[in-house]
Order: sequence, then C-alpha cells, then structure tokens
Amino acid sequence: MRPEVDLSTFAAAHRDGVVLIDVRGPVEYAHGHVPGALSIPLGNLVTRARELPRGGVPVHVICASGNRSLAAAEYLLRLGVDARSVAGGTAAWLRAGHPVVCGTHARA
Repeated sequence: MRPEVDLSTFAAAHRDGVVLIDVRGPVEYAHGHVPGALSIPLGNLVTRARELPRGGVPVHVICASGNRSLAAAEYLLRLGVDARSVAGGTAAWLRAGHPVVCGTHARA
C-alpha cells in the first residue's frame, strides 16, 4: 500500500494543524509553499529525519507533484515515522485554490 493521501484528506488534516514537511529545494519552497510547511529538502532528509515525531503522530510530506514526497514518505516509514505523501503535491494544492506563502520560513 502506498503511503499517500488525497488532497481533500490532506486539506482536512491541514486545517487541524498537521505536521507538514516540504521536500522540495530551497528555491522552490521560497517561491510558494503550503502555510506551515517545514522545509526539509529531500537531499537533507537522511540527516534531519530524527527531527520528526514518532509514536503514531502523522507527518505529511509534500513536494511539487507528489513524486519526491512519495519517495520521502516511503523512506520515513522505514524509520518508524507515520509518513503520508500528499498526492498531487503543491501543484494540486494550488489548482484547488488553496493559499501558499512565499519566503524561507514556515509561516502559518
């Protein structure tokens, strides 16, 4: 089974204050990310995975289209993180009319 959630499931979790990491590169992230997303580029995930919660706390992972986030979620699951990739990524989030914020910080 793929560790993936559809956009409407993610949007509901986001409203409830989900833990969200964005695995895109710093420039992609700065140009527009889902509010509250923490930037952990895919290339840094191995060294920063210990920062993520364990113990059944869901961690949503997003990228541009869902490919990088799916690979990241599969990796995190092997480490014991309850990770879920957001299907369609930030592009789907935008197409659905949801807001993004620009800059290098995870503002709400």
